[in-house]
Amino acid sequence: MYKEFRLSGSGGQGVILMGIILAEAGVAKGLEVLQSQSYGPEARGGASKCDVILSEETIDFPVVREPDFFISITQDSADKHGHGLKESSVAIFDSGIDIPDHLGTKNIFVYPIIETARTKLGKPITANIITLGVISALTDIFSQEELLKAILSRVPKESEGLNKRAFHEGIKLVNRDA
Repeated sequence: MYKEFRLSGSGGQGVILMGIILAEAGVAKGLEVLQSQSYGPEARGGASKCDVILSEETIDFPVVREPDFFISITQDSADKHGHGLKESSVAIFDSGIDIPDHLGTKNIFVYPIIETARTKLGKPITANIITLGVISALTDIFSQEELLKAILSRVPKESEGLNKRAFHEGIKLVNRDA
């Protein structure tokens, strides 16, 4: 198993935390892991991305070249980072995004991630955890328990309940379309 993830959004949305959680879930599962991040000069609001590689073997090249999974929760990040996908890549977008034409894949999933964070949880900052729920429901890399454990190890204790709800809302988004 060798999987490349490119997670993207806007500074302040927790994209980097989302990548760290995926990476830590990989470490806990005994996988080889690489996580890197980049963001614009803006402290908040600029496009940011986080790349994660998960592998059962040694990772020879530490750069995501053709992500197996591309996730974007803002238009700017979709436009800037939605390239280099292969035909088999899975692309996950927030429903507020106009899907770029140049993706290279037809495996596109669209969910109301930000709207769910705002309306169901009342906290837009939970969009990253909702997205992890979507990833969990669409892939078989981690069990829901493994990913939830990694989430809870990273969030403040006082927000565990909210983050559990956010994770399960992401799973529900996928399951309602199944």
